[in-house]
Amino acid sequence: MLTSNILFKNFREKKKNLKLTKKLYSLLKDKNEVLKSLSKNYKDSFDKKFLNKFKKNNDFRVIGMGGSTLGTQTIYQFLNKKIKKNFSFIDNLNIENNNNNKKVNLIISKSGNTIETVVNTNLLVNRKDKNIFITENKKSSLHLLAEKLKSDIIHHNNFIGGRYSVLSEVGMLPAELMGLNSKKFRCLNSLIKNKKFLNTLIFNVNSIIYFAKNKKYNSVIINYDQKSENLFNWYQQLVAESLGKKKKGILPIVSNMPKDNHSVMQLYLDGFNNNFFTFFYVKEKNTPKINNHKLLSSEKYLKGKSLDTILYAQKKATENVFIKKKIPFRSFEIKKRDEKSLGELFCFFILETILLGKALKLNPYDQPAVELIKIETKKLLT
Repeated sequence: MLTSNILFKNFREKKKNLKLTKKLYSLLKDKNEVLKSLSKNYKDSFDKKFLNKFKKNNDFRVIGMGGSTLGTQTIYQFLNKKIKKNFSFIDNLNIENNNNNKKVNLIISKSGNTIETVVNTNLLVNRKDKNIFITENKKSSLHLLAEKLKSDIIHHNNFIGGRYSVLSEVGMLPAELMGLNSKKFRCLNSLIKNKKFLNTLIFNVNSIIYFAKNKKYNSVIINYDQKSENLFNWYQQLVAESLGKKKKGILPIVSNMPKDNHSVMQLYLDGFNNNFFTFFYVKEKNTPKINNHKLLSSEKYLKGKSLDTILYAQKKATENVFIKKKIPFRSFEIKKRDEKSLGELFCFFILETILLGKALKLNPYDQPAVELIKIETKKLLT
């Protein structure tokens, strides 16, 4: 067990670098705003009383790019059964006509100058709308617009980059509007005291460093949970943008199962040998059962089976084949779908990414190459 909610099986490779292990443990003692946002000690820049005026609203629209929306999309999809409000997301340049239904707009950009967010806000947001801007406390394009519209402004922590911001006000303000409890997401306090969690995390990072040194650069997610697709879109940005530097990096690839059994699985099993894998599954209760009256005699093995039972059997079968073929993988099985489980996953992947960056002698917090495209785009439009 990784925690009471998460059953975790680590990579089988027993490659342990004692010098690196000691260094990784010391890095967990670092104090910075990103790590603080994962703990209950973090102080949000909004007051929960502020949210009361939006309680009667049922429709919300989140406008932002990358880490400004991916964490919130993950929360909304993963915990959708618990959420009674409607959230829509504009996370690319929007070319559709504006929907006239009344919504509360959440416009999120750390810099306040993200071109796609500025453009979408210009096209979609009206003076009569209720708007909440989450952006740094500086005179950026969006901050000035918010002032002009007399909208609510929540200050984005300027020490936390977008992809690390899910447990800060960027993700927790929308979570509270969804009717969720933001305190339950922030699990670092208990996780950091859990020796099994820490040992598993460090061993896991050691294994990935070993794979990278042996030219296994592709981190392939074998995802058996439809409601976790956005979680791994978030993971993809986190890993690629944090570690893809100085001709180094890990390439995150997401495969949604069982659909991809009929496309890329052949390559994973029998193609080139530079991948390592993560199996991911969430236990679902009360899924539909097979209609026995419609079964042929050759399909009796499906009799009385639920969709969850079939899906889990496919996962275990694939893992068994991977073991036989000596393909490296780890496995997450989530026993309960709630804020705590999702918070623990956010913490695990964020800590893993930061430690990988430090071990690879990279700065996991910047994204210098992406900034070049922003500068070049502005030149062409000027």
